[in-house]
Amino acid sequence: MLKKAIQFMIISAIAFAFLNAIVKYLGDFNAYQVVFFRSIGTLVFTIPFLLKHKISIYGNKKTLLIFRGIVGVTSMSLFFMSLKYLPMGSVVSLRYISPIFAAVFAVFFLKEKIKHIQWLFFLIAFCGVLVLKGFDAKIGTIGLLLAIASAFFSGLVFIVIRKIGDRDHPVVIVNYFMMVAVLVGGILCIPYWKTPIGWEWALLLSLGIFGYIGQLYMTKALQLAETNKAAPLKYIEVIFTMLIGLSWFHESYTVWSVLGIILIIIGLTLNTYTKAAK
Repeated sequence: MLKKAIQFMIISAIAFAFLNAIVKYLGDFNAYQVVFFRSIGTLVFTIPFLLKHKISIYGNKKTLLIFRGIVGVTSMSLFFMSLKYLPMGSVVSLRYISPIFAAVFAVFFLKEKIKHIQWLFFLIAFCGVLVLKGFDAKIGTIGLLLAIASAFFSGLVFIVIRKIGDRDHPVVIVNYFMMVAVLVGGILCIPYWKTPIGWEWALLLSLGIFGYIGQLYMTKALQLAETNKAAPLKYIEVIFTMLIGLSWFHESYTVWSVLGIILIIIGLTLNTYTKAAK
């Protein structure tokens, strides 16, 4: 089971890494237009799935589903914006600090408790952020704030999904997210619309495909193996993204930036193990 879970998580990581690379390549397009196409591409999969299995598209907890969509599209937009300012590996690493925000939100909104040792792990991850900002000249303030804001809203997404619980099918939740993203991205991109040319159409539409594959296989991996064994594997997305950045976009990473990324991954991985052991 674990071997299969590792294979699925690698597929997921590669899919997300390609998605990140395409967004980076399409840097001339406004983030909202990218969000619009990213969502359209995923709806091609989610709507037929729901119709085939006769699952209601409307869902049960409609208010929470819509709120999840709004929070999700905010996080996605900020993430895409940050890719224009920072190296891809750094952005992906910074986005993964979202569990820290999720844990804090859980204390206030879900009345959950955090072990004292988890705060140490969060501190390690946060030190990684400080190292990235303090010692890597490529990490500008604007890009850093956009990436952290994306992680903030991503952390809030976790809480909203927890509140929804099992009252709604996972694909219904994703479908709502994509429908809200299509609406928000479609409206906000109008003043900045740029008509794609040639392969740009295929690249924009492929975002939804890579996003769907990444989400699907990550879910499969988490279903096959224990959380504390499968969840940390998602951080290999950082490695694939960095390799693509180095080879395709000639990005460079200093010793300090690599150290910062490692600290973030170590802190969050240890937190995952600790949380799963509760």
